[in-house]
Amino acid sequence: MRLPSFRRARDTSADEPAAPAPRDVAIRDEVIRLGQFLKLANLVDNGAEAKELIAAGEVTVNDEVDLRRGRQLRAGDVVVLRGEAVRVAEPGTEVSDGLPW
Repeated sequence: MRLPSFRRARDTSADEPAAPAPRDVAIRDEVIRLGQFLKLANLVDNGAEAKELIAAGEVTVNDEVDLRRGRQLRAGDVVVLRGEAVRVAEPGTEVSDGLPW
């Protein structure tokens, strides 16, 4: 007769990198398209770069890969590209850029 094994599950949380703290980027309207938001947040230089990175699956929205450049983002959505996290802020929200002026 074989006895059941009581091994402890390995805790892998220490192996995973810490999630980056998102910085807020305010938008002008209630929604913004993903490609436009990447440019607004200075994560990409132009729309062609945004299109390429989104199509390659390198952009996540709320922890899920999204391949739609026209994805509608709303306040509270978190976009991550190359380890940098950016949160969509409410229109008119004062967002500090860390500069003294």
